[in-house]
Amino acid sequence: MNTKQQVIWRSPEGEIIACFEKNKVLQENLVEIRQVCRDALEDAILMGCDEQQFRSVLAELVDTLASPYPPRE
Repeated sequence: MNTKQQVIWRSPEGEIIACFEKNKVLQENLVEIRQVCRDALEDAILMGCDEQQFRSVLAELVDTLASPYPPRE
C-alpha cells in the first residue's frame, strides 16, 4: 500500500468517513506505522533474520490485534 495515496476510510456500515481531521489522523498513523515497520524490517535483516519470516511474524501480529472496544451492534 502506498501511504501517499489517500485511503477512503469507511465505517463498519460502509459509510465514508468524511471528517477531514479523522482522515488526517488515520493517514498520519499509516505513515508512522509504515516507518516503524520498515525500520524493524531493516534491523531484522541486518541481524541476519530471514526477511520472509519477519514479514510473516508482522502479518500475524496485525491479524491477532485485539480491539479494546466491544463490537458494535
